[in-house]
Amino acid sequence: MNSIYKGQLSETPFDISLLSNEHLPALQQLQTIVYNALPDQTVLQPLTQEEFENILGGNGLMIGAFVANELIAFRALLEPDIDDEHLGRDCGVAESELSRVLYQEISNVSPNYRGFGLQKTLARVIMEQVDVGRFDYICATVKPFNIPSLKDKFSQGMMVAALKLKYEGKLRYVFFKKTAEENLPFSEACHVLMSDTAEQQRLLKEGWLGVQLFMVNDDWLVEYKRT
Repeated sequence: MNSIYKGQLSETPFDISLLSNEHLPALQQLQTIVYNALPDQTVLQPLTQEEFENILGGNGLMIGAFVANELIAFRALLEPDIDDEHLGRDCGVAESELSRVLYQEISNVSPNYRGFGLQKTLARVIMEQVDVGRFDYICATVKPFNIPSLKDKFSQGMMVAALKLKYEGKLRYVFFKKTAEENLPFSEACHVLMSDTAEQQRLLKEGWLGVQLFMVNDDWLVEYKRT
């Protein structure tokens, strides 16, 4: 196993490696464990065997964290087909540049190894593997109120560019980030209840971007900014 990162989970050492088709059974087994442990299974859209094979076959990138020889977490990037649902269009990417978009796909961490920041570590490591000569944009979707995934995206500097129905009518935030870091000169900010879909959609149509979330009096709010 060729390690691309070594770390510690308290006293337990772990390695992160690039994954291939030989890891498919372990990936499917871990995904099932993670899915079955979720209190709300609607927050995770499991990958099918075909989707795993598509990424592992060269249409993206998948990395895994191992303790000894046990797969305890994985994270994926997908080079998507340019179809009607392409997230780049939702984020204002020009048609001619859609081939330069990568998707952040599924991220799973074993219930036995939560609380160590593995998801954040995997995000940093996998983004370091991106060929910035080929890809300019990273996109992803997250279900509203999937707080761990929303925090994960915001912690990477990703921003909400749209809130709309995707994947046969499922409401999703559409996140994006440029692979080349940029500091946008924001001049205005406001806070909106995450439950207020219509107001968020109005702001997004007017050019605001979602940049962070926080809780006030048991309510989740999204901070929006614009230049």
